[in-house]
Amino acid sequence: MAVNYNAALKTTRMNAVVAAIDAGAGNGNLEICTAAYALVLATIPLAKPSFTVAGAVATMAGVPRSDASADNTGTAAVARIKDSGGTTVVDGLTVGVGSGDVQLNSVALSQGQTVTISSGTITHG
Repeated sequence: MAVNYNAALKTTRMNAVVAAIDAGAGNGNLEICTAAYALVLATIPLAKPSFTVAGAVATMAGVPRSDASADNTGTAAVARIKDSGGTTVVDGLTVGVGSGDVQLNSVALSQGQTVTISSGTITHG
């Protein structure tokens, strides 16, 4: 049986997630990776604040966001968000073009290419 939370508690929890991403002096980062996080393809700095919260959904602020130079070549399959100290706050985000938690301009990334996020959301489970 699935566990359910009331709407107010979902909002509180999502605000806590955003606070964790934005903790520290610097900005958090979104890492775009290949399957099972085998290779980081691109690291994109987030705005600060990084997300806005409405109910059970946190929506990425300051989009579109870009990394002017992808770190590696591969197929984007998953993403994670780290705080400014490098601690993973959220992982398991889906990526895609036209679908997924993180919307990219392409999932086929080549080292040196510009990677752009057009939107991103984190939804309370």
